[in-house]
Amino acid sequence: MARSLYTEWGKKLDPAYVLQEYPRPQLRRAEWVNLNGFWEYAFTRTDVFPEKMDGLILVPFSPEAPLSGVNRQLQPDEVLQYSRTFELSFVSTGTRWILHFGAVDQSCLVYINGRKAGSHTGGYLPFSLDVTALLQEGENTLQLMVRDLSDTSYHAKGKQSLERGGMWYTAQSGIWQTVWLEPVPEQYITRVRLTPDYDKGEIRVKVLTNEPESSFPVQAVVSLRGKQVGTWEVTTGRTYGLPLGEFESWSPESPVLYDIRLRMGQDSVQSYFGMRKVSMERDDKGILRFFLNNRPYLHNGVLDQGYFSDGLMTPPSDRAMLEDIRTVKSLGFNMLRKHIKIEPDRWYYHCDREGVLVWQDMVCGGEKYPYWFVTALPTVVTAVQRAVRDNHYGLFSRKDSAGRREYIRELKETVRLLYDHPCIVAWVPFNEGWGQFDASAAVTLLRKLDPGRLIDEASGWYDQGGGDMYSIHNYFRKLKVRPKKDRAVALTEFGGYSLPDAEHSLCEKEYGYKKFETQDALMDALAGLWEEQLIPNISRGLTACVYTQVSDIEDEVNGLLTYDRDHVKVDAERMRECNRRLMEEFARCTEA
Repeated sequence: MARSLYTEWGKKLDPAYVLQEYPRPQLRRAEWVNLNGFWEYAFTRTDVFPEKMDGLILVPFSPEAPLSGVNRQLQPDEVLQYSRTFELSFVSTGTRWILHFGAVDQSCLVYINGRKAGSHTGGYLPFSLDVTALLQEGENTLQLMVRDLSDTSYHAKGKQSLERGGMWYTAQSGIWQTVWLEPVPEQYITRVRLTPDYDKGEIRVKVLTNEPESSFPVQAVVSLRGKQVGTWEVTTGRTYGLPLGEFESWSPESPVLYDIRLRMGQDSVQSYFGMRKVSMERDDKGILRFFLNNRPYLHNGVLDQGYFSDGLMTPPSDRAMLEDIRTVKSLGFNMLRKHIKIEPDRWYYHCDREGVLVWQDMVCGGEKYPYWFVTALPTVVTAVQRAVRDNHYGLFSRKDSAGRREYIRELKETVRLLYDHPCIVAWVPFNEGWGQFDASAAVTLLRKLDPGRLIDEASGWYDQGGGDMYSIHNYFRKLKVRPKKDRAVALTEFGGYSLPDAEHSLCEKEYGYKKFETQDALMDALAGLWEEQLIPNISRGLTACVYTQVSDIEDEVNGLLTYDRDHVKVDAERMRECNRRLMEEFARCTEA
């Protein structure tokens, strides 16, 4: 990289107050200890903790991120060592202490006071450890040993690459989401599964605990804007339908959220839900469309990679995440496709509150991808996009059976993690053949895990004929949509128009799909794209579109925003007008 580039939030960051917001808004408790801040770190060649550390790192920023203060990349043959102390004034009988990690990339061992507390593999998923037996009153020492094979192995890696460039970004490692400690009683709630049944007008609730073989009574209290809707007595481990009477719907136009408090013995947690229904049905003209709350609804979105110039995959602040979401919505979009990344839980919370639909990609893994097969061939020869079967594991970089099993395990964990968020309306198990395999089986599994959301089986190409959408990536050709018999038509990536801005770019190289020199030229091209390709195809069945992308990232200069989020590169008023025209055309084509 040529230089460091900071967002306004990164410039103002106070190391004593790094990402201090409660990290898990859908299972909130009153007491917790934030362990973000300065830790000691060292790079070593062995798993032995060194006697002398290299310096200080600002957690939860990866050492590769400028905000960490380290600016060094962990290599596959190295170990990243972390250490910090924290004080506990009491460790009492009847209280359990749970240590939470939002995400650690890629594999780690955790020690408390020199004793092993646990381990975890999976750089994008949270994990928790009961460390009660290892703690002591007064000073405690927390240590981690982290390894990251990055893109040299089959583990989930997303867009990270040790040899970054073009559409592949700087690989990062280590702790990259909030670390926190939480006291709970002996029996405590571990998860709440909330499923809106829109047609019945009820919320289905299932409470799970740390003792799954036991049953405990739980009081559930639902309220809206501080006014109590109802109180119910339920039992852990079973699903209950709680009738809400005349309820208010959740949508991007009206993101109404209900609060629910659950009390089980000495434990009490706060959560929320939205009443909404996602489906695929035929409109009055017989064309398959996406429906929201039993009405045709256009998913008009932007591809969102979730990278920041100073924190990489870690947002420099909670406000930075929120402002991205608000900016996209202010431009007239109603959806974000979260691309090959799992965000901190608060990102989804903000989408829930602000009213933004989310398509969630699974994070891709697999061995090194052959460029000719995953990019060049399907881009040039479009017929191959629907012709190749994905049980050719070698072609799809999925020869290792352990890697395939790991992907399925992480798919299940991702659905379980994000299930309760009303903003999520679609799952995307695979993108452009990156580590794809047995996509039809992945769709069957997703249907079982979550029958209430849409599925884009293979976004872009190497389509196996399943899922809910005929998924198109189109950057270079004139779009011509034809309605499909059994799937809705979705333009799941398009555009990628570039406008370089030297003062707010990080790299000298420029990557995009069509380059413009001025904002007016860019907006003229975008307006033409909307008028000539999107709007005419609505009547032909187009029911979703995803523009590339939210912000510039390293070489890529095709964002609506600069990489440092300094400003919006498009003309906001003209962008809103393009989207207004698109939504009006959809309404016209789908009105009864």
